[in-house]
Amino acid sequence: MVNTDLIRDLGRPDRHEAAAAALVTLGAGGVEQLVREVMDTESPVDWRPITAVLGRIGDAGFDGLLQGLVFASTEESRKRIGFAFSQLGVAVLDRYTAALSHHMPLVRRQAVRGIEHCGEASRSAAVLLPLLGDSDQEVARQAQDTLIRTGEHVIPLLRRVRERGPGRQRARALTVLAELGGEPALSRADTAAIERLIRIKLPDDRPEPLWACWNYWMAVPGGDQAGIMRTLGLTDPRPVTFALGNDIVDADGHGCDTDEHTGYERVFVTPELAGWTLVLGAWCDPHGQERREDVLRLCTELSARYGRAQAYYYGGQGDGSAWLVAEHGTVIRRYGETGEAEDELLTVGEPLPYERTRRTELGLHPDWDVAQESEDDEDEWRWAAHDLAPDIARSLGAASPLDVTADTPSRGTGVIALTPYGVAHGVPAGAYRI
Repeated sequence: MVNTDLIRDLGRPDRHEAAAAALVTLGAGGVEQLVREVMDTESPVDWRPITAVLGRIGDAGFDGLLQGLVFASTEESRKRIGFAFSQLGVAVLDRYTAALSHHMPLVRRQAVRGIEHCGEASRSAAVLLPLLGDSDQEVARQAQDTLIRTGEHVIPLLRRVRERGPGRQRARALTVLAELGGEPALSRADTAAIERLIRIKLPDDRPEPLWACWNYWMAVPGGDQAGIMRTLGLTDPRPVTFALGNDIVDADGHGCDTDEHTGYERVFVTPELAGWTLVLGAWCDPHGQERREDVLRLCTELSARYGRAQAYYYGGQGDGSAWLVAEHGTVIRRYGETGEAEDELLTVGEPLPYERTRRTELGLHPDWDVAQESEDDEDEWRWAAHDLAPDIARSLGAASPLDVTADTPSRGTGVIALTPYGVAHGVPAGAYRI
C-alpha cells in the first residue's frame, strides 16, 4: 500500500523530487494506486507528475495505465487515463507499437497518440499505415492525422498503398497525400479519378450556402463568368462542385499569412446565381490593408463593364463587416466596421440608403451628424454595422453567398481559378470535400 502522502507530495514543489524518487523505488507495487489517482477526477494532484513517475517505472507503469484505459467507466476518467497513457515517452515505444493491434479501439487510438508524442511517428509510419483502414473510424482518423503531421517523407509509402493496396487503406492514404503535397503528390491516375468524380457529380450539383468563418466576396450582375475572370486577371479555371469550392475557400481563409501562403492564391467563381456571379475568397477582401486598393480598382473596372460591382467582408464570428459599391466606373461607397483603428480611413462616398434607414431605426441621425450625437450613439452604430454586410448586399439586390440555397436559380458551372498570387507562388496543399 502506497503512503497517500507520497502521492500528494508530487504536487508540492519542495517535496516533489523526493516523493517521485520514493514512488519509482516502489516499482510495480505502487502502480495500481497511482493509476487510480490518475483516474480520480477529484484528485488534488495533477495527472502529469503521476504520469512521469509511471513512465519512469517502465513496463509495469505502462501495463497499469493500459488496464486503467480498458476498465475506465466514465468519459472523464477515460479522458484522463488516455492522456496519461499517451505521455509515457520513448522508453515504451515498443509497447505502444504492440498496442496498435489491441482489440479495444480506444487503446489503439491512444497508442497512436503515444507514438506521436514520443516523436517517433516518422520512423513508425510503416506500422501506422494499416490503421488507415481500421474498422473504427476514430482510430483511422487518428492515424490519418498523425501521418499528416509526420511530413512529406511518408509520401512514397502512401503512394505504394494507393498503387498496391490494401484496399481498405487507400481512401485515407489519398487524403494524407493531398494534405501533405496537394495535387503534385498525387499520381496521374489519382488526379484523373478525382476529376472524373467531379464530372460525375456536377450534373446533379445544386447550390448550397457558401459560408466560412471569414467571408469575402465580389458580386457582379449577369453570368459572364469568363469575362469577369478576364477582367480580374484570373487564370486556370477548373470546374468544381459547390461543396468543393466552398471547402477550398474556407480552408484557404484559415491558412492566411503562413510562411508559404497568404490565402490569396485562388478564388471560387460561382455559376450565375439569381442573376449574379460571385467571386469568393480572401483575395476579394475590400477592407484589409493588403488587398483594399486593388479590390477597389477591380470593382471600378468591373462596374464600368457590367454597370455594377460590389465587394464585401463579413466575419461570421462577430468580426465585423465591410462593403464596397461601384457603379458605372465610379466607387460610390466604401465603409467598414471591424473594430480596427483604421476603419474610418477606409470610408469613401456618402451613406447608402440602407445605412441611413438602419441608423434611423436606431434613433440616430441618418447622415452622421456628429454635433447631435454622443459617443454612445456612435458606439451603438458601430456594433450594428459589425453585422451589416449581408443586409447591405440584400438591399442592393445582389446575391449573397450566405443566402444561397438549393432553390437559388443557377446557370453554368462554378470554377476554382488562380489569382496572380497563385500563379506566382502556387497553392496550399489540402484535402477537400467534393
